[in-house]
Amino acid sequence: MVAASNLSSKSTACISELLHQGFHHSNISDFDYWDYVVPEPNLNEVVFEERTCQSLVKMLENCLSKSKQTKLHCSKVLIPEKLTKRIAQDVLRLSSTEPCGLRGCIIHVNLEIGNVCKKLDNLIYDPSVVPTFELTLVFKQDCCSWPSFRDFFFTRACFASGSKRTLILSPGFRLIKKKLYSLIETVIEEC
Repeated sequence: MVAASNLSSKSTACISELLHQGFHHSNISDFDYWDYVVPEPNLNEVVFEERTCQSLVKMLENCLSKSKQTKLHCSKVLIPEKLTKRIAQDVLRLSSTEPCGLRGCIIHVNLEIGNVCKKLDNLIYDPSVVPTFELTLVFKQDCCSWPSFRDFFFTRACFASGSKRTLILSPGFRLIKKKLYSLIETVIEEC
């Protein structure tokens, strides 16, 4: 049963108005029944998931920050707005069906530059848990959009003589899920 009303509370005036609009006694009990059956959203779970998501976003950003000097050999990495949050949400979604959730995950972080895939790092959310699945995250270099912005950063006049190039990431990425203790196929998601 779906009920819609412009009434703000269920006082006796509210019930009498419902009766006046043509609702019968049996419908009122059904209407009240849903107030007790439909569970309230668990705010603790929502807050926990948001904290987990934020923690994962920081892990991804730290990974890119560490990699820019050591493996990417660039001075800056430009990340599209909310890319790391979208990735973290997809990682949480893919880990939600696993026995240990995100705690049982190893995330292999890679960057695809042209036809070459460069390994950046491995992220482990909880090292005390034996991994049950792997996620391979592939960031992609953006070589098609922002041409004027990219040209601005690649000109040597913008930086000191010792500075290096700027890497711009694409808003697209790939997540590959592989269960470690199962014969089920690998899941590949292109976002």
